[in-house]
Amino acid sequence: MKNKVLFLLIIAVIVLFIADICLGTVFIKPHKIWDVLIGANNSASENYIITQMRLPRAVMAILTGAGLAIAGLLMQTLFRNPLAGPFVLGISSGAGLGVALVVMGSAVLGISAVSGLGLVTASVIGSILVMMLIILMSLRIKDTMGLLIVGLMVGSLSSAIVGILSYFSSSEQLKRYVFWSLGSLGNLEWSDILILTVILLISSLLVIIILKPLNAMLLGETYARSLGINIKSTRWIIIIITSLLAGSITAFAGPIAFIGLAVPHLARLLLPTVNHKILIPTAVLLGASLLLACDIISQLPFSNYSLPINAVTSLLGAPLVIWLILRKRNLHF
Repeated sequence: MKNKVLFLLIIAVIVLFIADICLGTVFIKPHKIWDVLIGANNSASENYIITQMRLPRAVMAILTGAGLAIAGLLMQTLFRNPLAGPFVLGISSGAGLGVALVVMGSAVLGISAVSGLGLVTASVIGSILVMMLIILMSLRIKDTMGLLIVGLMVGSLSSAIVGILSYFSSSEQLKRYVFWSLGSLGNLEWSDILILTVILLISSLLVIIILKPLNAMLLGETYARSLGINIKSTRWIIIIITSLLAGSITAFAGPIAFIGLAVPHLARLLLPTVNHKILIPTAVLLGASLLLACDIISQLPFSNYSLPINAVTSLLGAPLVIWLILRKRNLHF
């Protein structure tokens, strides 16, 4: 059953990846993608569309979907709470605040706007600071609902600061931030995608290191300690992984909603298990395929219009989470 599901998910990712490259304002036949990759296509326009526009966007969709799925799964395991996620606990808000300080901060703080690695650095720092605050709060607040409320308040505080920066920013800076907040998988250089790929690979290696502690933590900290698990170090590794993924993805793609929250539940629905050795690859493939599908929809194939990716993920993700709650009556691990 496990191998069959994983195989079908791999096929889904491949099919959706090809479809994401083929579909758009102009339809490109699948065989031409291979011709472009091997340098056998003589059409300059098709070469440009595939290599500079659609292929980077499709790769970004896979990286973003996989990264958010890992981040959401780790946070739900850390807090043992099915509602935990980068958005709900304010981590993405902290990352957005870091980006806002870089993009719009020059009007207030005298900071020069930068791009690329500078945006990633600011976004990761913002997400790390918020995540550390949430962890410190979790040491004092044992009620998970109270912790979620703290996360929401942190998000509100970040939004308030962003609002103040917006008020004093120039129209150009404000426009840049608004377009970033709508989310986009396009308009990225291959160097940006390389940065995100490296971050995802490092995060994946760290996840492999803590596979056993992750399974033990679901059974409670006391049980995990009895197995010799270092809870403190495991927590901080999860903080680093989640902050790196949420921060870098938010910096490049903007705040992509619901993927990190919904995909872990869908993975458990497909394969009812708590074993992270199975859940993580399932969530990665599911997150990649889901965001590829959302990107195809957002492009509105065969039209001259496109939708913000964040709007599409929210339109699909919100009903999906509601359906999961109604189906299960309650969300649990």
